[in-house]
Amino acid sequence: MSPDAEHCLPSLMPIARRPETFFVRGEGAWLFDREGRRYLDWVQGWAVNCLGHAPAAIADALAGQARTLINPGPAFYNLPSLQLAERLTRHSVFDHVFFASSGAEANEGAIKLARKWGRRHKDGAYEIIGFHNAFHGRTLATMAASGKPGWDTLFAPPVPGFAKATYNDLASVEALIGPATVGIMLEPVQGEAGVIPATPEFLRGLRALCDRHDLLLIFDEVQTGCGRTGELFAYQASGVEPDIMTLGKGLGGGVPLSALLAREAVSCFEPGDQGGTYCGNPLVCAAGLAVIDTLTADGFLAATRERGRELADGLHRLSAELGLGEVRGSGLLLALELGADLGSAVVEAARDSGLLLNSPRPHCLRLMPALNTAAEEIGIGLSLLRGAIIAARQHAEPRQ
Repeated sequence: MSPDAEHCLPSLMPIARRPETFFVRGEGAWLFDREGRRYLDWVQGWAVNCLGHAPAAIADALAGQARTLINPGPAFYNLPSLQLAERLTRHSVFDHVFFASSGAEANEGAIKLARKWGRRHKDGAYEIIGFHNAFHGRTLATMAASGKPGWDTLFAPPVPGFAKATYNDLASVEALIGPATVGIMLEPVQGEAGVIPATPEFLRGLRALCDRHDLLLIFDEVQTGCGRTGELFAYQASGVEPDIMTLGKGLGGGVPLSALLAREAVSCFEPGDQGGTYCGNPLVCAAGLAVIDTLTADGFLAATRERGRELADGLHRLSAELGLGEVRGSGLLLALELGADLGSAVVEAARDSGLLLNSPRPHCLRLMPALNTAAEEIGIGLSLLRGAIIAARQHAEPRQ
């Protein structure tokens, strides 16, 4: 690290344990550090950079929009936000869109919208049933909605109104429904929990419960949306249509953009209920428009699904060869069980060899390559991953 960088380090709050690697440039599937070394990035900003690093489509959209209009303010219309809202509603079952800057902000908006709907239509019902091990963000309300162990005491007292059921256990959900219940909120795939997919039967059961009890079904697709699981939105593969959906991460392709989408029947915000200084500004919406138009172009998601199959097949072969565990997920959101708490060691060994990985749990890896990654890059990554697992195992073995 350069002396200039070292001088700046004390200015940053220590909110993450960052390695000393200092990145200065990105191109597609690759990141480059200050020494010029390249790394195949299978984290991509935690599934944010859906088109990879510095994609031309987003760079051109940002440059063109920056020369035209950056931010007239959220109280006025602008063309990119209208165009992006139209694209999202055209390609989904939703009617209305609210743009925000982060997934947590979109999820906070979903919670507020559900509570407003409950006050109007369900005698003030406000409680939302969520799930153990869920992750919905880092605001106080989204932390309370999450089921991450220990978060209920981290910034106590937690925001009330969030019950927790067991994922993929319909009976545990039904047991929590009461007069104050307004909705059920979940990720179609629990990413932070280790890429745990909801079963189709579970999702159909949730939809039936919501219909029977007049509840809102809320899908947090901050991570799974925008092509990550091989479909434009994960709900489309299940055949289960939610009432509210949130997007983030990949929607901006690297710039801060998220969205709250709702069916017209539940879209009950009134002027003044919701807003934000940067909500729907044309600069970020131009980037989002470039992302959605790229994802919906002929053949793009078909290629993503093919790369996902190639990666999953390679992980299965690797698991069989090295005696590892389950491979989970779909598209380019996949997990590999390691069979032991080697996650951190594998991440470090992989980084040393030029591959960036994420270990959401000590026993598993989460893989999130760019959606337009090449078949050759999948092969390179699998080879580097194999070497990293072997190196981590050897390092963990007790010395004789």
